Amino acid sequence: GRFEGRVDSTGLVTGGSTGTLNVSAVVSPRSGGSPATGFARVTVLPQPAAKLVFDREVSHLYSGQSLVIGATPYAANDDRRYDQVLWSSDAPAVVAVSAGRLSAGRPGRATITARAGRAARSFIVVVAPNPVASLVIEPASASARAGDVVRFGFKGRTRDGRLLTNAAPEWALSPGNAHIDPDGRFVADVPGSYRVTASFAGRIAEATVEVRARDVRRPTTLVGRLPIKLRAAEFWLHPDGRHGYLTTIADRMYAIDVSNPASPRITDSVVVDARTINDVMTTEDGKYGVLTRENASTRKNGIVILSFEDPAHPRPIAEFTETVTGGVHSTFVYRGYVYLTDDATGSLRVIDIRDPYKPRQVARWQTRPDEAGNYVHDVDVKDGLAYLSYWNQGLVILDVGNGVKGGSPENPQLVSQYKYDLNSLYRDVEAVGGPGFIRGTHTAWRGGNYVFVGDEVFSAKPRPTEGGGVAGLGRAYGRLHVIDVSDIGRPKEVAYYEPKDGGSHNVWVAGDTLYMGDYQGGLRVLDISGELRGDLQLQGREIAHVVTGDGDGTTPNAPNAWGAIYRNGLIYVPDINSGLWIVRVEPKSELVP
Repeated sequence: GRFEGRVDSTGLVTGGSTGTLNVSAVVSPRSGGSPATGFARVTVLPQPAAKLVFDREVSHLYSGQSLVIGATPYAANDDRRYDQVLWSSDAPAVVAVSAGRLSAGRPGRATITARAGRAARSFIVVVAPNPVASLVIEPASASARAGDVVRFGFKGRTRDGRLLTNAAPEWALSPGNAHIDPDGRFVADVPGSYRVTASFAGRIAEATVEVRARDVRRPTTLVGRLPIKLRAAEFWLHPDGRHGYLTTIADRMYAIDVSNPASPRITDSVVVDARTINDVMTTEDGKYGVLTRENASTRKNGIVILSFEDPAHPRPIAEFTETVTGGVHSTFVYRGYVYLTDDATGSLRVIDIRDPYKPRQVARWQTRPDEAGNYVHDVDVKDGLAYLSYWNQGLVILDVGNGVKGGSPENPQLVSQYKYDLNSLYRDVEAVGGPGFIRGTHTAWRGGNYVFVGDEVFSAKPRPTEGGGVAGLGRAYGRLHVIDVSDIGRPKEVAYYEPKDGGSHNVWVAGDTLYMGDYQGGLRVLDISGELRGDLQLQGREIAHVVTGDGDGTTPNAPNAWGAIYRNGLIYVPDINSGLWIVRVEPKSELVP
C-alpha cells in the first residue's frame, strides 16, 4: 500500500517496510492527445535474518527431561522472518535436539546452536542426574469460566522428600480449545472438562479443570441520538460531563449539550479551513483544547487551539502550523503539551501549549531518520509514557516524563517497541483484494498491565460483495492485540480479539470494560477483567453489541462506528454515517419463573 514506501519524480522507488507498492506513471505527449499510463507492482521483502529470539532460556536439565524452545528469526530492523531454523548439539549423548526439542541424556555439558540463514545463537546446557521421585500438580482440580486464567504449580520431590525448585515440566492438555503456557498458566476458550498433564523425565502428574460459560452478555438501551448532515468523526466529552464535541470529515466541529442525554442538541460550531477534522481533545481542566486539520485549501494544516472556557461555545484563539503544514491526524493533550502526529514526515511532534495563545514546538521524535513508509497514526499518554501507534513499526513506547528512561516532553526517550507481521496476519485480505492493501498499527490504549492495540486494515480493491464500510475504502478489518507491559521494557502479546464482521478502530477502557468503535461492526463492549490470555472473542467476553446504522444516516442503515467514550454509565458513540449515539448497558436480565 501507499504507506510502505515512496516514489520520487525520477521514478526511484524506496521501500520503507515489507509489503507491496502499486506504482503508477502518467506521461502527457507534447503534441497533445491522450496521456499514456503505466503501472508497476513492487514487492518489498524483509532484510536477511540477523538475530534469533528464544521464547525461553534454558541452562540446566535433568537426565531424561525434555523441553521445547521456540526460536524466531528477525531481521536487523525487527521484521519477522520465516527462515527454517536448524538446530544442532555438540554433544548429542548429553543433550539431543530436534526442531527445538531438547532431550537430556547422560550427565554432562552440551552447547546447543540454532541457525537461520546467517543468524546463529548458542547456549550451554548442563545436565545433572535426575533426582525426582514424585511429581505433584497444584491445584489437583479447579473450576473456572471460559477466559479465566488458572495458574498451575509443579513440584518435584526427591526420594528423601526434598523439594526441587528448578524442575520445569512439559505441559500438555486435552481436549483442544485451551492453552497452557510453559509456566503453567492455563486458559480455556470454550466451556468443557479439561485434563492438564505435567511430564518430567518419564513421570507424569495430572489435574482437571471444569470450565463453564463466561456469561457476561447484557442488554443495551438507546438513550439518545443526534444525527447530522455531514459525516461524523471523533467525539470528545468535556470534563464537566455536560458538553461534548463532534468533529466531521469536513470543515467543522459541533459543540453539543448532552446534559439531557435523551435529547442532545447542538449549541454552536467551529468552522476551519480543512476537509477533515480527525481529532479533538481538551486539557484536563477543560479550559482549552485542540482540533486537527487535514487537507486545508491553503495547505496549512496543523492544529487549532480552542478556548473551552464557555463549553457550549468554543472559539479558536491560536493555531500551530509551522512544522506540521502537511497535516495532523491525531493528538493527545497531556499536562500542558500536545503530542501530535505529523502526516508529512511520519514523526511525533510535541507542542507546548501552557501558554495556549503562543504554542511552540519543543520536540520531534521518529523511529528512523528516513521517512519512506514511516507513519505514526495515533498517540496515547498515561503516567508520563507515550504509546505511539506507528503503523508499520508497531507499538512504540516513549518516556515523556515517567522517569524510567529519563525522558521529558522536551526530550522523549525510547522505552521499548513491539513489532508484528501485518502481512502474514492479514493474508486473507490480500487474497480477496490483491496486493498493496492498507494495514497498520492504528490505535493504542494503556489499561492496567496491558496496552490494547488496534489495527486498521482495508482491501486494495474494495468489493461490493464484502459488505459496507468506509466510503472509498470498503469494509474494514482489524485485530485488537492485547500486549502485556508488566515488564515495560519487554512487551509481549498475550491475547487478541478479532471481530469477523467489523474492524477495530478506536477504543476506550474504563475499569474492567473496553468499548470499541468497530466501523461497520458498530459498537462492541468487552469484558477485560482478570488476567488476559487467548482468544477473547471465542471466550465469550463480548458484553454487548450495538448496530449503529440508521435510516436517516448519510448512508442509510449502514453502521460505521468511529469510537466510543464512557462516562457515568453512558457510552457516547460517534458513527460516521449517522452522527452521535448515546447508549447504556443494562444489568443482566433475570428470568422470571
